[in-house]
Amino acid sequence: MQKFNHEDYQIIEKTTVREGFLSLYKYRLKHRLFAGGWSPEFEREVMERGHAVMVIPYDVARDQLVVLEQFRIGALQQQDSPWLLEFVAGMIDKPEESALSVAKRELEEEAGLQSDDLHYALTYLSTPGGCTEKISIYIAEVDSTKAVEHGGLPTENEDIKVHVLPRSEVMNLLEQGKINNAASVIGLQWLQLHLEQIRKS
Repeated sequence: MQKFNHEDYQIIEKTTVREGFLSLYKYRLKHRLFAGGWSPEFEREVMERGHAVMVIPYDVARDQLVVLEQFRIGALQQQDSPWLLEFVAGMIDKPEESALSVAKRELEEEAGLQSDDLHYALTYLSTPGGCTEKISIYIAEVDSTKAVEHGGLPTENEDIKVHVLPRSEVMNLLEQGKINNAASVIGLQWLQLHLEQIRKS
């Protein structure tokens, strides 16, 4: 369906603005136009922070979800609390790491859980207007009775409260806008669409 691909833009210059946990680069580029010809040269700043994985721990037998609560700096300006309700997540730190191995590692670090049944859901670009990050989502079948009360690594300044909630209650929180971060919203909607498939598996 898409008319253009990687042959239809030109990067004229890429300069480093800042490198760190969040790296920022400035591009000067141009691309082909739908009506024909090329765009004028223009500049865009792009943030690179690597790629991430999110895992929704689901106890199929008890119809419960393991939900995390933790502080998020990006939520300081919202009226509600900056302690967000979300799910297990982490960065892919090394080029040789797979999204699946990160999912298993973070599941244990943040919720104290293990799972051999992880269902790949989808991968999406979080904010492609200015960031390269891709997030892959998995649904992990777990025994929610084995979840820890507090999770995360103090060395990474993680302080996580772990909640075990009925799936229906979590979906109500989603409907009420109490779960409002993109990965959690997208993951819960995917789970709701594929719930019977996960249960039958």
